[in-house]
Amino acid sequence: MISAEQRFSRALRALSAAAETAAVELETEAAAYAELALDALQRGGRLLFCGNGGSAATVEHVAAEYLIRFRRDRGPLPAIALTAGSAMITAAANDFGFEQVFVRPLRALGRPGDLLVIHSTSGASPNCLAAARAARELDIRTVALMGASGGALAELVDLAIRAPSDVTATIQEIHLAIEHAVADHVDAGFAGSES
Repeated sequence: MISAEQRFSRALRALSAAAETAAVELETEAAAYAELALDALQRGGRLLFCGNGGSAATVEHVAAEYLIRFRRDRGPLPAIALTAGSAMITAAANDFGFEQVFVRPLRALGRPGDLLVIHSTSGASPNCLAAARAARELDIRTVALMGASGGALAELVDLAIRAPSDVTATIQEIHLAIEHAVADHVDAGFAGSES
C-alpha cells in the first residue's frame, strides 16, 4: 500500500499533467466559450448552468462568482444555476421524472440570447441531454464541458469542450479551471481591465 504522501503527490502530478494537456489542446475551445459568455452578458443575456453531483456543486460555485464577485470590482452579472433549490429539483423529478429537472426551469427562465453551460463528465446524463435539446428549441446557445469521450451531448451543443481525462475527479477539476479562466475574461470585459 502506498503512503498518504505518495498518494497526494501522485494525485497532484496527474492533475498537473492533465492541466498541461488541457492548456494546449483546449485553448481554442475555452477562448470561444469565454467570448460566447462575454457576448451573451454584454447583449443583456444570462448565463444558465446545469450539471449533476459534483458538477452541480461546480456550477453553483461558478454562478455565484458572476452574481457576486470573481476577481475584480464590477456590477453583479446575471447567472443562474438550474441546480439550485432542492424543492425545485425534487418537485420536477417527482412530477415529471429526473430527466426533466433542468428542462422545467430552463423553459421558465431561459430566453434567446442566453447561454446554457452544461457540465457532464460522461456526456450521457439524460437530464443534460434533455436540457441541450430544450435549449435548441428555445434558441439558446449551448456549451458543454465533458470528459474525453464527449458522449452524446457533444453532438447536441454549439460548443463541446472535452477535458483530456477519463477520471471523474480530474475532469471536474479541469472544468473548474476552465470556468475560472472564462470568469476572469468576463470580469476583465466588464471591469475594463487589460490584465
